[in-house]
Amino acid sequence: MAVYTDLTDEELAELLQRYDLGRALAFKGVAEGVENSNFLLETETGRYFLTIYEKRVKREDLPFFMGVMEALGAASFPAPRPVHLKDGGFLTEVRGKACAIVSFLTGVSPFRPNPAQCRAIGTTLAAMHGALDGFPMERKNALGPSSWPGLVTPRLEEAEKLQLGLAALVEADLKELQDWPSGLPEGAIHADLFPDNALFLGDEVTGVIDFYFACTDARAYDIAVCLNAWCFEGREYNLTKGRALIGAYERARPLSAAEREAIPLLARGAAMRFFATRLWDWAATPAGALVRPKDPREYADKLAFHRRATRASDYGA
Repeated sequence: MAVYTDLTDEELAELLQRYDLGRALAFKGVAEGVENSNFLLETETGRYFLTIYEKRVKREDLPFFMGVMEALGAASFPAPRPVHLKDGGFLTEVRGKACAIVSFLTGVSPFRPNPAQCRAIGTTLAAMHGALDGFPMERKNALGPSSWPGLVTPRLEEAEKLQLGLAALVEADLKELQDWPSGLPEGAIHADLFPDNALFLGDEVTGVIDFYFACTDARAYDIAVCLNAWCFEGREYNLTKGRALIGAYERARPLSAAEREAIPLLARGAAMRFFATRLWDWAATPAGALVRPKDPREYADKLAFHRRATRASDYGA
């Protein structure tokens, strides 16, 4: 279970006194997420989600994340909306760690997304980018291309243990990814929109959650993350899903010629980003840890596809 900081009844009661939410009726840690401590909270006024920020999340980044969610909520986009404290802010502390309460969204994350759900997430991603158009706050992508060598290079020996020959392959990838696209349309993006960060009822999106990697970056990079997260079945890229996702996105926001041309490199880079953090966590997580790190070999397999894909049409664009 992804709960690193548990709360006593007394600590929860004291925390809720800072809000106008009434008394707690139910409080339970949830297993979703590996970065923070997460709890489902029910009070006299409704259901909410409490997050205590751990690990990678920096305090100075939290106003950006809260601002993104507040802006999306104001635009009627289905994202969690931060709950105001009595003093008007969004952030407080418990046990010396920053925490926040956000609204609860209904829905179920798809285990194996179908083409209709990929189409829906493409529409939703475009709507999110539109809702954040002109968002005034900025945050650099801390897990952008400049961070990947520092995560991968110290772990090349571990990569080789996972798969013979993998170290040389990812070293070559890193060199080729130095020619990273620039000048593409930018804005606030999610940067981590995996199926477990989307909620559905049937094939309809009811919510997008976990904005704690949100940043200012190329909007087409957000598409590339989704192509990796939604459109693979094992080692194979599903072109039908890719066409559904990109086509739905473009019905709301057509891609420029430069964005379309950049898709293969952006998709390869997005795969490297998740390979890099998974490889780092895989090597750094001690045996017997409560949270099992995700296997980087999934993204090693995706990188193998991206080395062969050279055109946007290979992704369904």
